[in-house]
Amino acid sequence: MVSVAANIMLNQHYPSLKMPTSSRLLQLVSQISLNPNEKGLPPIHLWQPLQVVDIDLSIDHQGQWFHQGNPFIRTELVRLFSTLLRLEEDANYYLITPAEKVLVKVAEVPFLIVSASEVSQAGQPCLVLETNVSDTFTLDEKHPLRLITQENGEPRPYVKVRDQLEARILPQVFYQLVDLAETRQENQQTCLYLNSAGAEFQLGCFD
Repeated sequence: MVSVAANIMLNQHYPSLKMPTSSRLLQLVSQISLNPNEKGLPPIHLWQPLQVVDIDLSIDHQGQWFHQGNPFIRTELVRLFSTLLRLEEDANYYLITPAEKVLVKVAEVPFLIVSASEVSQAGQPCLVLETNVSDTFTLDEKHPLRLITQENGEPRPYVKVRDQLEARILPQVFYQLVDLAETRQENQQTCLYLNSAGAEFQLGCFD
């Protein structure tokens, strides 16, 4: 049970979070409010709840979270919810708890890559990427980069963050990656290749 004091605190700080059908989420919000520096990911891979709840949660193209059309303001709340996200076989995103899963409507992908840093790991050049919810990881075989070409011919890059969750790489970060890429001639085209942690990723080709 969530204490009366915790509910008062939640209603004051998160007025859009009045979710009587999702007491477990209220418990998790109260926990992170009391422990904002807690690290790590909850073991959602062990949780297989059957109950599905829809409380009108969504993430737009810019990675902004909403509840019933109202944006989340507190970054620690967004951070908490992001650690509970799972993409399931029905192609829907959910916040996973032991008791229930809460539907989240995602416009594109749930995360954005907001920065990239060059580092050396075990003598290899590596690129460390950071998401808009402060996750960091190395671009490598477990976190591959993929590109799609939009109708206007512009690339739209994505990278796997964890499990089946992806982030869209913001244009300014992608341009940074392009600057770091090496060129290679292939089939009368110039192709760009990026190396990180022993893995190679093509960033596109041009005439």
